[in-house]
Amino acid sequence: MFGEDDIVKGHKQRADIIFNIIVFCFGLIVIRLWYLQIYKGDLFYKYSVQNRLRKEIVNAPRGLIFSRNNELLVHNALRFDAAVVPQYLTKKDETFKKLSSILEMEQDEIKKILKNNSNQASYRPVVIKKNISGREVAIIETESSSMPGVRVETFISREYRDKEIGAHLLGYISEISQAQLPKYKKRDGIDYNLGDFIGQSGVEEMFDQSLRGEDGYQFMEVDARGRMKRVIQSNNLFQGIENKPARPGNNIRLTIDRDMQIQAFNSLEDKVGSVVAIDVESGEILTMVSRPSFEPGRFSRGISSDYWASLVNDPNRPLIDRTIQEHYMPGSTFKPFVAIAALEEGLIKPDQKIMCPPTFKLGRRVFHDWKKNGHGMTDVYKSLRESVDVYFYKIGTQLDIDTLGEYVSSFGLGKKTGILLPRETSGLVPTKEWKKKRFGEEWQLGETLSCVIGQSYNLSTPLQLAISYAAIANGGKVYKPYIIKEVFSNNGSIIKKGRPEISMNAKVSDETLKHIRRGLYEVANVKGGTAWWYRGRGIHMAGKSGTSQVRSMSSKELFSKCKDMPYKDRHHGIFVAFAPYEKPRVAVAAVVEHGCSGSGAAAPVVRDVLTTYMKKYEPELFEKLSQMDKNAYLEMLRAEREKKEKKEEEVEDDE
Repeated sequence: MFGEDDIVKGHKQRADIIFNIIVFCFGLIVIRLWYLQIYKGDLFYKYSVQNRLRKEIVNAPRGLIFSRNNELLVHNALRFDAAVVPQYLTKKDETFKKLSSILEMEQDEIKKILKNNSNQASYRPVVIKKNISGREVAIIETESSSMPGVRVETFISREYRDKEIGAHLLGYISEISQAQLPKYKKRDGIDYNLGDFIGQSGVEEMFDQSLRGEDGYQFMEVDARGRMKRVIQSNNLFQGIENKPARPGNNIRLTIDRDMQIQAFNSLEDKVGSVVAIDVESGEILTMVSRPSFEPGRFSRGISSDYWASLVNDPNRPLIDRTIQEHYMPGSTFKPFVAIAALEEGLIKPDQKIMCPPTFKLGRRVFHDWKKNGHGMTDVYKSLRESVDVYFYKIGTQLDIDTLGEYVSSFGLGKKTGILLPRETSGLVPTKEWKKKRFGEEWQLGETLSCVIGQSYNLSTPLQLAISYAAIANGGKVYKPYIIKEVFSNNGSIIKKGRPEISMNAKVSDETLKHIRRGLYEVANVKGGTAWWYRGRGIHMAGKSGTSQVRSMSSKELFSKCKDMPYKDRHHGIFVAFAPYEKPRVAVAAVVEHGCSGSGAAAPVVRDVLTTYMKKYEPELFEKLSQMDKNAYLEMLRAEREKKEKKEEEVEDDE
């Protein structure tokens, strides 16, 4: 038929096109299958496996912290949190109702927590309540089948054995904040996430990298509701899936003595203040206590808003470490360094007597001694024993403030000690240049007279005072203080060891130190000394009391009873000492804010800490000195009784 060939030809062309299209599509399918099953087969196999698996972070146990005598100070404890995984959360109303009843929380509160965390991945668990009880854990595990998405998270919390005692030194850990994330990621090179815990103060902060270890992870097989079926180990079924065990952090042994810590804390009682004790021949910190304090364990368990508010709103600032972050005018504890400068410069001689009336006049200004009637003839020993202000006023008229500053600074005052603890303040030793730069004014002689009795611009931390008196005790060696005795791994291998390090040598001769030590010994061991009442008792301490004024006083206020003043106007009490005098082992500094006097408020604290040290580390010497003190005391009573009887006989003869 006409045109059939053309029709057949047309159909054939269309058939060829359709065939080619079919072949092309089939080819695409084959290529796609090859891509998915062969080229990307391993990857998509892994994806398919991961649909059945959940990757769980295994927190590394944080390193333990011990005292110098291997007593456990900080350890870890298992904590349980109630959490919800939004990805598997179904039957919301029923689940929220049950969970609310179990945890004793309002449903709206649970919903609010989930809403606040809605920006994170849905597979990540959201903690609803921290540190739940064993009863709550048991009920959640029992009811898990009817509450899809609800689970119990385990967490290792930080526990501090002695709670508030030494909290500032040990520090605390808490969750990293949003503001801290970029800063610490850059600093440490670690990909921190919200919810991670880091050291925020004290030893926990400074040695965080060593203590924290390295988190691991493990894979768990889960059902369609997200409930765990089993932990997956590497095998032929789940190829390429490898669990990573957590690496525990390193442990730290401190130089701190726990018994001395407890004694210092208890001796401060309800006072506001601090105590530092240091080994005079090594720089090891034996005691470091600040009060009021806080409970560091509360931070790792999730601090409540009420407790946090009580800390930040407390006028006594319990979060401040007063041993290194607070500085005070040293008061009369500064006088030994003035005497050192005067002796070294040849301005006085040890046995040279100077008349010391109740006042000293410079121009039209009158400087008062603390004693209304004055002290009469005074040498360097009496000036320290009875803390004679006028003696030092007279020295101050001859002693250049910059020269004094050189001597004082050489003992470690007015500069950071370099201790490995955060936020240490430097204190201040004033100079002419400093005043010119700070106020734009020239130095005045009257300011020197205020400085030589430890007032005016002088500022020192308790740690600096302890170090400077340790230098007096050991012959002028200023040690860099350290708190880490050893850092060691869990298998016991030593990673780092603390060693004594002399940061400088004080500008002083052995002869001058001999006279200063004698004067300090008389403070606590010779009648009339400002700490005479705390003499003996087996420690033979040598030290100096100090009164640090918190504001300038008129002559009338100066002689009024401190305890009658408003609390905020009362002087701070300071006492620094070392013991035993014959061969010093330890130096202790104590500050009691608004304690009125060093001898009344701070000296008993120092005495108690020194006694604890001597009983523990020098028991034989302690017993020997105790017996000597007892015999000396009985001899003194006998001499006083004979003197009294002789006087009575003389009166009878006159009659």
